[in-house]
Amino acid sequence: MRNWRFTLHLQGPLTPEQSNTLDGLDSFSDGRINLVTGPGTAEFWCSFDAETLTKAIADALSRFEDFPGVFVRSVELDEIALEDNGMATPAVLPAPPPLADAL
Repeated sequence: MRNWRFTLHLQGPLTPEQSNTLDGLDSFSDGRINLVTGPGTAEFWCSFDAETLTKAIADALSRFEDFPGVFVRSVELDEIALEDNGMATPAVLPAPPPLADAL
């Protein structure tokens, strides 16, 4: 069993109603999945113990069954997560930043 770290990006920020729902969901209160918000964005930073990364992601995504109207847009393993997960190699590199960020 390993600890896997990754980020779930949501389709959009949470509405006030969704934020209230989140506050009452026990499946999001165990410290393994934490909401991080920014201007116009919302994501969950995740840390799950599982045999494989796929099982860890599946465990995290299963929590959204009780969270109606909230959709995960993508799963990200950033540079730190690649290193923490022991997956940073010359063949596995983080995606380059969007062109606008590079200017």
